[in-house]
Parts: sequence; structure tokens; C-alpha cells
Amino acid sequence: MARIVIIGASIGGMPAAYECRKLLGRQHSITVISNVDFFHFVPSNPWVAVGWRTRKDISFPLAPVLKKKGIEFIHAAAERIEPDRNRVITAKGEVPYDYLIVATGPKLNFSAVPGLGPSGHTQSVCTVDHAEQAWGAYQAFLKDPGPIVVGAAQGASCFGPAYEMAFILDADLRKKRLRKKVPITFVTPEPYIGHMGLAGVGKSRRLMEDEFADHSITPITNAVIREVQPGRLTLEAGQEIPFRYAMFIPPFAGVDAVAATPGLCNPKGFVNIDPYQANPTHKNIYAVGVCVAIPPVEQTPVPTGAPKTGYMIESMVSAAVHNIKADIENNPKRETATWNAICLADMGDTGIAFVALPQMAPRNVTWAKKGKWVHLSKVALEKYFLYKMKRGVSEPYYEKAILQALGIRKLERSA
Repeated sequence: MARIVIIGASIGGMPAAYECRKLLGRQHSITVISNVDFFHFVPSNPWVAVGWRTRKDISFPLAPVLKKKGIEFIHAAAERIEPDRNRVITAKGEVPYDYLIVATGPKLNFSAVPGLGPSGHTQSVCTVDHAEQAWGAYQAFLKDPGPIVVGAAQGASCFGPAYEMAFILDADLRKKRLRKKVPITFVTPEPYIGHMGLAGVGKSRRLMEDEFADHSITPITNAVIREVQPGRLTLEAGQEIPFRYAMFIPPFAGVDAVAATPGLCNPKGFVNIDPYQANPTHKNIYAVGVCVAIPPVEQTPVPTGAPKTGYMIESMVSAAVHNIKADIENNPKRETATWNAICLADMGDTGIAFVALPQMAPRNVTWAKKGKWVHLSKVALEKYFLYKMKRGVSEPYYEKAILQALGIRKLERSA
């Protein structure tokens, strides 16, 4: 019997647990370790931040659904990994493993910029807790509206939610007939609007620049934030931007317990992997999702990272679990993940879909398209993903939903 342990229970960890149970059968044990006791659909957080969703709408308890699948759940933070002894140490004791899947997501490095983050002077939509706090701040803002500033800090690699928040706030304020009272500024380290950490996708630059102009959102690119003080953001160039409400995506780093493991990570704490999702030093440790080390698509004047989209994470999970199964069975055949970037960016009442196949140029497919159907597709994806997750179904959630939405019959299975 093999013992498979998964650290993390979000969009990477939960599908990994279900896929392990499906492929490995009941003769092997599966354990999920998570510092939170609920699953929530992270892409819906911007909607929570403006009151279009609640926590209850996008989350559910982990223990009952995992128990039904015969998967052990440990509600505790992972304190450290001891690869030489094949065990994870938690506040509730040690958890031995034969194979470990790291799916922790990132550490949110708000401390990189003084005053950044929910404990500082800006809001966040990186977690549902943050999104709820952002909703509380937004309700107070609506009583006395003024300037809004939204964006991402230097070194950020996840730009989609920042764009979404700018347009969702615009849409919500228009519905409330308050938009004329609220100038919106978008601050980003990207060299141009629509770069997305991907060096642009199709006509994304032109599309985004047109949308920003049509929605009267002022962009500031190549931005380095020096500090955030109450009601004022200061850029390295000296420019000061006043605000009544601010939301920023921070740079990411590796989770402390993972980053501290010798031989596992790069200097920023992200897990190094080989083409098969396994760590080159510790061959029985696999990693999936945002915690994986991926180099930037290109060097930019202000540092930006490469995003990991839901479809990409899903393909990492599939490759990792299939390769664990192959290793257990002494099968030399290995699978690789699909390095494709697909993103549905909601804009409140419309949206833009970005497709880069593969993520790194040169690409076989690259385009960006706008339409109300993107907004509706994201709503449908949320419902579909949550429905399947609650029932412990292992299947390519993102792939099925996105292919149907975009009218693509199939995607390449390798980079």
C-alpha cells in the first residue's frame, strides 16, 4: 500500500485528491492536509468583494466530501517537510508519506511594499477572507465615494483578478449611478495594458487599451509602488495617487514550510520540478499549481511573473497523479503537463477570453475575444466546478467548461 499525502485543498489539491482516488483505487491511502477546513472557488472572490456573491455561495466544508471518498482530512497547517524521513510535520503530529503532492498555493507577500494588504491600507481578493473584508470596506466606501485605485504590485504574477476588479467596480458603480463620482486608476508593473504576465495574448493589448478608454479607467504601467499610506499611494517615480478605496494583488512567494525544505525550492520558495511535476532532488515529491517554479515569459523593465491559470493547474494535477501511479506500478511511461494558458476574465456585464497555446511563445494558438458570453461562461464554470467538487468527481473541470464556452473541440495535450 502506498501513502499519498497532499498539502493544500484548493483548485490544485482537491482535484489531486479525487484523481488519486480514481486512478489508484482503494488499496492506497490518501491524506489531505489543509490549514483551512473549507474549499472555495477562488476565481469568484472579486464577486464577493462587491457583494455579488457570499462565502456560502462559493464554498463548502472539506471533511464531509473527502470522507465520502475515503480520503483522510487533517485540518492543520503544515509546519515543515522532512524529505529524508518522508514525513510532513503538522501541529497535530507527523504524517508519513510515500509520495507527497505540494499544492499549497502561494504565500501572499504583502510585506514587499510598506502599507500593502488587508492589514495595511489596501484590499485583496486573494482569499475569501480577504474578499469579505474588501466587501466591508466597499460598503463603507459607497457611503462616501471618491477615487479608486486598483492593480498589482511589482513582482506580481497574477494580473487577471486586478483587471476583473477594475471592471467589476466600474460595472457595479454604474448600476448604482455613482460612477461619475469615482475616478478609477489602474496601477501595474506590466509594460503595457494587456501584457498579463504573458507578453500579451493575441490582440489583448489593443483590446484592453480600448476597454480602458471606453470605461474611463486611467492606466499607469511600468509602475513600482514605494509605499501605501492611508488614502495615498506613492510610486517610486514620486507620483502620488489619492484613493478612498484600493485593491492590489501582491507578489507571491513560497509558503514558509515548503520554502524552508532543503533542495526543494528556488530562492523565492517555489518548488522546482522536472518535466513530470516531480522535484529533481526529492523524486517522490510532486508539485502542482501556483507553488510551482515557472520562469517569467520575458524580462520586463519592472519585474513581472508568469501566471498559472486553472486549466494549466488542472493539467499539472493530471500529469502528477498519472506519474505517481506509473511509479507505483514500475511503469517507465511518464506524462507531462500542458503549458497552455486559458483565462476567462469577467468584466461585470461582459468579459474577455484569453487563449495562449502554449503559454510560452512561439505559440500555435493565440487570441483574445470579448463578449457577454465570457461573463456567462465564467458564471457557468463556477457552478459546474462547485457542483462537481462537492460530489468528489474527478474530471477535467476547466477543460470541459472552457472548451464548450470557446467552441474549441480539443486542446493539445502537450506543450
